[in-house]
Amino acid sequence: MKKAKRRTPERIVETALRLFNEFGEPNVTTTVIADEMNISPGNLYYHYRNKDEIVNALFAEYEREIDALLTLRDTAPREAEDIWFFLHLLFEIIWKYRFLYRDINDLLTRNRRVETHFQRILAHKQQTAVALCNGLAASGVLDATPDEVAALAVNITLVTTFWLSFEHARQPRKPPDIGRGIYQVMSLAAPWLRGPARQLLQQLSQAYI
Repeated sequence: MKKAKRRTPERIVETALRLFNEFGEPNVTTTVIADEMNISPGNLYYHYRNKDEIVNALFAEYEREIDALLTLRDTAPREAEDIWFFLHLLFEIIWKYRFLYRDINDLLTRNRRVETHFQRILAHKQQTAVALCNGLAASGVLDATPDEVAALAVNITLVTTFWLSFEHARQPRKPPDIGRGIYQVMSLAAPWLRGPARQLLQQLSQAYI
């Protein structure tokens, strides 16, 4: 059976994501997207009236993916390896939609959906970070007070949100090493880690310090 051809709206969104990630969303026009697809601007406008509608479609996809990851299905204690795997999945989503993170200040000033929904995603990240830290505490590998956990969750949210921009500024022509981002996040918890979690962080440090 032949694989069904992708519909034009899907192709527009996929092309826009690739171009936004490569050149930055502010530098890509709908005309550029149409040219890249070898279709007329009128064909593109039939599906999306302007670039913000394309951004909103991409943001909706991003929002579904990251909400699915951030929504913890249980509150069972989690091990350090589970946190590493979770952070790897998180950074993969961030990398997939990296233009949202690199161009966030520009998008926040002119796109109402991004402005309101990104705030909610940041709050969700922070809540998930608290839940993960509490899980580590329950399993005995993190020894921190509730106030320390709250502050740690804010810092985790901060680093996961802006680490990619930092890496891009540091090495703009080189793809980032997601493992380094994971290490930077886990290192935030270093003063409170115990046992296996501390050992895992020490193993990571050999590669990233």
